[in-house]
Amino acid sequence: MKILFVAGDPKPERWTQPLQALLPEAEIHVWDPQGPAVGADYAIVWQPPAELFERETGLKAVFNLGAGIDGLLKVPNLPRGIPVVRLEDAGMSVQMAEYVAHQLIEASRDMAVYRAQQRDNQWKIHRPIKRREWPVGIMGLGHIGKRVARLLTALDYPVSGWARSQHRIEDVTTYSGDAGFEEFLAGTRVLVNTLPLTEATRGILNHSTFARLQPEAMLINVGRGEHLVEADLLAALDEGLLTRASLDVFSREPLPDDHPFWQRKDITITPHISARTLRDATLEQITGKIRRLAAGEEISGIIDIDRGY
Repeated sequence: MKILFVAGDPKPERWTQPLQALLPEAEIHVWDPQGPAVGADYAIVWQPPAELFERETGLKAVFNLGAGIDGLLKVPNLPRGIPVVRLEDAGMSVQMAEYVAHQLIEASRDMAVYRAQQRDNQWKIHRPIKRREWPVGIMGLGHIGKRVARLLTALDYPVSGWARSQHRIEDVTTYSGDAGFEEFLAGTRVLVNTLPLTEATRGILNHSTFARLQPEAMLINVGRGEHLVEADLLAALDEGLLTRASLDVFSREPLPDDHPFWQRKDITITPHISARTLRDATLEQITGKIRRLAAGEEISGIIDIDRGY
């Protein structure tokens, strides 16, 4: 069995050494842009070059080093006849839920107000939170969206969810498709985006979406930067359709120094850290699936290339 690691990591041994320990019977190779084909059976990739699929024509499966598959789908010659497998959770969903909860609690509990009072030596208690005034709507109900929903319902926030297809989640009101989108937005004050990036979802965070939310709305985007129409966000904040936004993903990363988001007090910026890939959990998941495929067994996480997730 030959496995090819194609991820552009300047220290690939951080991945290949534990990979070898998990699959001692395998030959592990690191992608060399100038090198010959190695006859790989499986490729573990992150935003691979098109040359990979020109050179390695005997691949039995491709494993993506992340839940977001859009970077891989951009490769024009991505093979259609072999399994393309995304990362399922591997410790990422709990991080994402934690991040969303932090941003929500920061807003709903007025933590910025108390920090300002501390700077002024001011002891002043504000009215307690009424969670019914902070209904959360989660866009995208995969592993991450469901984990976010479960955490926020455990904190007694009212939670609804929307996805392209119907889902059922305990204590969460769910909507689906175009028919359910407007009702979902009308019941949402805190809009959380965890959607995969597809042509259908690109630009879905736009002025029309923001205008349908409840008053004093808030956006938390942990999906993809391309979901957001940036000019529409700025307009929605200026018009009062939104009061604040927490953004962890951007269409250009790193965010350029001259980007207007940096100067906005009503925008919280984090550098794509809401969920980091955990190496050990990731490799355990991928190697387990490689073993099952090699044994002729079925695996989960295979994406539909045409659907985009």
